[in-house]
Amino acid sequence: MRSTSAVLALSMLVTLASCGGGPGEAPKTVAPDVATLTVAPGGEAGGVAWDGVVQAVEQAVLSAQTGGRVTALNTDVDQRVAAGAVLLRITSQEQAAAAQMARAQVKSAEAQHADAKNRFERASDLIGRQLISRDDFDRVKAASDAAAAAVDAARALLAQAEQQLAYTSVRAPYAATVASRSVELGETVSPGQPLFTLYAPGALRLEVQVPQSDAEAIRAKPAAMVTLADGREVAAARVVVFPSADPQAHSNAVRVMLPALSPQPRPGQTAKVRFAAAAGPAGLWLPATAITTRGELTGAYVVSDQGIVLRQLRLGSRMADRIEVLAGLAAGERVATDPVAALAWLRSHQQPAGITHD
Repeated sequence: MRSTSAVLALSMLVTLASCGGGPGEAPKTVAPDVATLTVAPGGEAGGVAWDGVVQAVEQAVLSAQTGGRVTALNTDVDQRVAAGAVLLRITSQEQAAAAQMARAQVKSAEAQHADAKNRFERASDLIGRQLISRDDFDRVKAASDAAAAAVDAARALLAQAEQQLAYTSVRAPYAATVASRSVELGETVSPGQPLFTLYAPGALRLEVQVPQSDAEAIRAKPAAMVTLADGREVAAARVVVFPSADPQAHSNAVRVMLPALSPQPRPGQTAKVRFAAAAGPAGLWLPATAITTRGELTGAYVVSDQGIVLRQLRLGSRMADRIEVLAGLAAGERVATDPVAALAWLRSHQQPAGITHD
């Protein structure tokens, strides 16, 4: 394994290499004929980047709303489901019995109300002819009102019981993709227990936390560049800065709406977001193809009129096909865009010293 010092010594030998010179002749330098780029701060990769996670605009965690044992499991992770589709069924004997009892109570209350209503109608006729006292009429009227209220209460209990029965069939609230499943067939579940996570394919967004000092600038210029996990870069014109800041983290949440994409990124994937309004200090960036790894050394071939030097670099974040250089390069230096071509040039112009580039 080559050490950094060996590589640097090699680069010194290469820069002193001559073309066909004999002993005693002054060494002649040969300008490398490899493609290069000039390192400059900023550029299109400039700007401060924040990590975010892709979210679906419509996403829901479905939880059990009644207790029982899972008797049917009709879907699994990464499957598409239609709106209203039954995803899962829970035992319903107790809920069905409660609903049947509630229906019987409604019928009983309605019968009692019908009888009380007839009594009230007769009492209304009699009071008009002054054949009963006001007290007797009031008692009949109160009984009729109470019977009507009992019907309302019984119907409310029936609605509640039928809803509990309906909860034994867990349905998709909208057309969606199943992101996760947290239950198994035969498992006993209780109210509030998570069952599925669904998301509607389509509208996607990211949320990132930015320093309060950048929030106003982003609000004034709400545009962002998003680098997805697969390397694609997407311009986002819909950016919303939350009106309130986190007093503990001293940051503001920013929501970035993604445009329609094909293929779509998956919710949960990471992405990097850069805001032009929050440019920050300019950095140095290189194409990822210009970076080479040789043993334990990661660097790039720096080109000058005197030769080529393999320079060790300290790298930072990556944006699509570019990598940030934290240390090892200065603005204005030239870097070989093709490390293989740079290595070939070194091999063809080195002095016989028994040192290899492998």
